[in-house]
Amino acid sequence: MANPYLKQYLMTAGPTPLPPAVSQAMAQPMLYHRAPAFVEVYARVLDRLKAVFATGNDVLVFSSSGSGAMESAVANLVRPGDPALVASCGKFGERWAELCDAYGGRTEHWRTEWGRKVDPGELDRVLREQDGIETIFTTLCETSTGVVNDVRALTDVAHRHGALIAVDAVSALGAVPLPQDEWGVDVVVAGSQKALMSPPGLGFASPNDAALERAAAAAGGRYYFDWARALAGQRKDPPDSPFTPAVGLVQALDVALGLIAAEGLDQVFERHRLLGRAAREAARALDLELLGETDENANVVTAIRLPDEIDGAAVPRVMRDRYGVTIAGGQGRLKGKIARIAHCGYFGAFDIVVSVAALEMTLTELGHEVELGVGAAAAQRVFVEAGVPIASPA
Repeated sequence: MANPYLKQYLMTAGPTPLPPAVSQAMAQPMLYHRAPAFVEVYARVLDRLKAVFATGNDVLVFSSSGSGAMESAVANLVRPGDPALVASCGKFGERWAELCDAYGGRTEHWRTEWGRKVDPGELDRVLREQDGIETIFTTLCETSTGVVNDVRALTDVAHRHGALIAVDAVSALGAVPLPQDEWGVDVVVAGSQKALMSPPGLGFASPNDAALERAAAAAGGRYYFDWARALAGQRKDPPDSPFTPAVGLVQALDVALGLIAAEGLDQVFERHRLLGRAAREAARALDLELLGETDENANVVTAIRLPDEIDGAAVPRVMRDRYGVTIAGGQGRLKGKIARIAHCGYFGAFDIVVSVAALEMTLTELGHEVELGVGAAAAQRVFVEAGVPIASPA
C-alpha cells in the first residue's frame, strides 16, 4: 500500500500538475454546451488560444489528446499517394510517420539521431533530393529526448521548396516561443495536458490559410477531425462545436489560459528558461551528461544520461516509490539510459530543487557515488542569481 503521507511531485512532461484553480473549475456543475453560460466560456477560450499560439488563425479545438490534433493535420493534408516528408528526431516525430502511413501517404521518413536537432541545412539537402514533397511534418520539442528544434529555420527551408510545414508543439506550446504568424508556420498542433496546465483531453490545430486551402483541395477521408467542419462551427456567432465538446475540460482550460495571460507570456517563457537552466546546471554539478548538444532553448524537459554502472530503469521507480517524485525514464532505444525531468507548465523553483535532491538520493541508493546536495545547490544558485521569485502560476 502506498504511503499516504509521502507527498507526491509530478515531474513528467504530460500530464503535468494542475494549478488548484484549474482543478476547482472541473468541480463546477455541468453546463449544457449550447447554453449561454458555456458559450461565453468557449468563446473566451478560442480567443485566448490565439494569444498563446501568437496567431490570427482560428485555433480548432478537438476533444482528443494531442495525438488527435496530430492526426487532424495528417487527415486534412495527406491523401492516399500524396508525398509527405517526416523529419523526426525521436519517438514522437516517428508518430508523424505512423500517421502518414495510416492515411496512405507516400511517406519519406528522414530520421535524425535521437538527442540531436533536425538540421535545417540537411533538410534543405533532403528536399533537393526528393521530388514533389508537399508537406513536411516535424516537432518543436521532441519530448522523448528534450531536444527543441529550430522551427523558424525549418519553416524557411520548407517554404523555399514550396512545401507546407506542420509542427507538433504538444509539449512545448506555452513553454518556449513559437510565434506562428511571425515565423510563417503553416500548421501548429498542441494539447491541453502539458505547458497549458490543463487535464488531458483537448487537442488543438491552428492551420493558416495555405493549409486550409490544401485541405479543401483534398476533400474526403475524414469526419471528426475535418478542419472545415470544425471551422464552420467555431466561426458562428456565437461560436459552436460540431460535436459535443468536453465541457469540463474547456472550463478548466479557460482558467489555465487566464493564469497564463495574468502572468504574461513573456514571463512564462522566462520562468521556463530559468527552470530549464537550473535542471541543466544541476546535472552538470553531478557530473552527469545531458543527452545531446547543449541548448539554452531546451526548456521543456531535461534529459539526463544515467551512469552505466547502475540499473537505469530503476531510477524512475525508486524516485517515485521511495521519494514521491515521478519523472519519466527513456523510451524506445533510450529505455534505462536517461532520466527526464520536465518543467513545462505549473512548475516553480522548488519543484526542480526537490526533484534533483530525490535524484541524488536515488543514485546513491543504486550504487553511484554522489556528493549529496551538490546538484540541488547548483539549481538553487540559478534561482538566487536570477534575483526574482520563480513560482508557479497561482
